[in-house]
Amino acid sequence: MTVRPMTQQEKLYCYTQSGQLRAQTGNIGYLRADMDLGGKGFYSTWNGFDQARNTPAFRQSLSKTVSYLRAGARPDAFLRDRDALASYCLRHPEARIGDTDSFGFRVQDGEFAHMMRLCPERGEYNLFVYSYVSALLDSHLEKAQRGIRFINSSYQDLFTLPDGGRILIRWNTGEQAEEVCRYIDPYHVQIGSSGIHIYHICEFAEKMERAGACVYPADRLAFRSRPQKEAEGPAV
Repeated sequence: MTVRPMTQQEKLYCYTQSGQLRAQTGNIGYLRADMDLGGKGFYSTWNGFDQARNTPAFRQSLSKTVSYLRAGARPDAFLRDRDALASYCLRHPEARIGDTDSFGFRVQDGEFAHMMRLCPERGEYNLFVYSYVSALLDSHLEKAQRGIRFINSSYQDLFTLPDGGRILIRWNTGEQAEEVCRYIDPYHVQIGSSGIHIYHICEFAEKMERAGACVYPADRLAFRSRPQKEAEGPAV
């Protein structure tokens, strides 16, 4: 068993995914736990996604992982109580997830990857464990590093966004919206976090053009694939 801070890309996967992404990454389900107001308890519930993969081998792996991280006075027994959890998080500032009070760690146990999101705050759920078939998760992570292509309806590349990046959609009415984007495969993208939609990249371009909307990268992480005049912008 190994424990390490998650990479920036992996931190996207310690939250509930869409059904499409759960299937592609082999997400079996997640365990949620809190340590009570006194910080010494451990009250957990399990929420399953993929019953076929909820095998005895998986249940043994999850049970062993949680038990190991709760037992003894070792520095890495960060599930022992909330003080131990807070201390472990503070020793790993690189594990912090964005500007939140949560920290992400990947626990690898054989064929299973347990993606742990820790929150040392009193009154919050202190632990979420999203469990995956490691081979499927890692395969998807590798492919997602290619980024999400945005094109126009003529299949001209406009820009590429990293998995989890955001786009800004501006309509000709002056209204605008910012949406998170997730990599599905080289030709499909998931748009939105609340009202989730999955599009073929050309289908999305055509929809935006029909609506008279322009699409821009909402941050500076996007890589523009072809030079454009400033007046044009990276529009779809």
